[in-house]
Amino acid sequence: MNNLYDVIVIGGGPAGLTAAVYLARAKYRTLVVEKEAFGGQITITDEVVNYPGVRRATGKELTETMRQQAESFGAEFMLTEVESLDMSGDIKTVKTARGELKAFGVLLATGAHPRMIGFKGEEDFKGRGVAYCATCDGEFFTGKEVFVVGGGFAAAEEAVFLTKYARHVTILVRTEDFTCAASVADHAKHHEKITVLYNTEVVEVLGDNSLKAIRYRNNLTGAVSEYRDPQGSNIGVFVFAGYAPATSLIRGIAEIDDQGYVITDRDQKTNIDGLYAAGDVCVKQLRQVVTAVADGAIAATELEKHAAALQRKTGLHPEKPKAEVKKEAPAAAVKASSSLFDADMLAQLNAVFGRMANPLVLKLELDGRPVSNELKAYMEELASLTDKLTVEVSDWGNDAPCVRVCRADGSETGLAFHGVPGGHEFTSFVLGLYNAAGPGQPLDADVRAAIGALGKRDMQVLVSLSCTMCPELVTAAQRIAAENENVTAQVYDLTHFPEIRDKYNVMSVPCLVIDGGKTVTFGKKNIRQLLEILK
Repeated sequence: MNNLYDVIVIGGGPAGLTAAVYLARAKYRTLVVEKEAFGGQITITDEVVNYPGVRRATGKELTETMRQQAESFGAEFMLTEVESLDMSGDIKTVKTARGELKAFGVLLATGAHPRMIGFKGEEDFKGRGVAYCATCDGEFFTGKEVFVVGGGFAAAEEAVFLTKYARHVTILVRTEDFTCAASVADHAKHHEKITVLYNTEVVEVLGDNSLKAIRYRNNLTGAVSEYRDPQGSNIGVFVFAGYAPATSLIRGIAEIDDQGYVITDRDQKTNIDGLYAAGDVCVKQLRQVVTAVADGAIAATELEKHAAALQRKTGLHPEKPKAEVKKEAPAAAVKASSSLFDADMLAQLNAVFGRMANPLVLKLELDGRPVSNELKAYMEELASLTDKLTVEVSDWGNDAPCVRVCRADGSETGLAFHGVPGGHEFTSFVLGLYNAAGPGQPLDADVRAAIGALGKRDMQVLVSLSCTMCPELVTAAQRIAAENENVTAQVYDLTHFPEIRDKYNVMSVPCLVIDGGKTVTFGKKNIRQLLEILK
């Protein structure tokens, strides 16, 4: 069974990556499945200074090292969404958007996502002034007055980060002090561009097409205050009030508590045989990288015993991981080196190019800006790696700089990227090429039928390259467009298209604009969620 693993790890954050290191090093075939980007929530953290042995690093640097370490021991990685689990029997089934996978054991390390508070106007202004990710959305509030809601680690750290953009930041803490370590809180307390209001809670936010005012209450005196910018400019409200665990996959399967966190024993085992959990998805006192990696290590050592026992019981032995072995690139498919792409990117590109069924033409629309020169160099370098891609430069278009993905006969696939598809959009762009060239990522029969039933639809996906939540929506939109010639999916890096940002009052990404603004919605969405909106 080529799709049989000893352990499938769902989630590519610190807990999942640590488990992969331990399992692969112990010679158990391990697959890490991640639906967005490897590294998890910490990749948006600008500075990590409390991880033992690492004096200072970004969250992305720290977790990329973990991923490379796991890969060096032979762990395998897959970017796709897990849709359901079947935990019955000795061999468990993990159903993904790319087909079914089998394993003796499963580790749930899906983490958590920002939690909404529920104050009046929060839902109405989500994406138009209310935000949850400073790294993703901070630049939209350059020169604006910004309020941060929360008193924990994230609120203190992100408030300091937001001072890079905001004119001034006010932190609303509902208790009498921050709840995080003093060393973190002190940076916010003593920052010249930050004011902290304690015992204060949000009452509501108000505005028209964008957020213009916030009302907040002192919970000791009951006094209510309101802030509006004196010049009538919009303001920002960033909510950092904890996280909601991503446990939808195991609801009805394993025990969870009233807040939705997974209940495990001291060995990270759930009440279901073969199912373990690690990291922020679990019931625990402290949610930090150091505790996540500890959970992952503990779970991995228990899963080693579980997998070994089932190998003996079933007589099935998944192939052993191959440490430090990388696939060689076919000479006709990809060059051995590149000035723009590192070895890991080249390996990823080689895997995609090797599976592409048909050649594609990358048609560029350029203008006189430096970003156009960057796009041209990027696409020419990409095309030089394989005979599956060629580049053509067309006349100056209205949407320059832009790369349109076309078939060999010149017809458009419906996929386009406006800007340079780097950062978190590199992988989604490469997947878009694979989907456009065929055969593309597998689709369930009902999903394929729903896509085929769509009439003419145009999607604009508005993103920031620093956003970790954008690629999921981009990939879903492009997969639909690649499957149905009536549908288009055009991605815009808003850094280079402020007129689109202003047109739709976008203050948060990802933003999805359908049919020229008939529908505008915010937040990440998978392919099924997107189809519900499009139908």
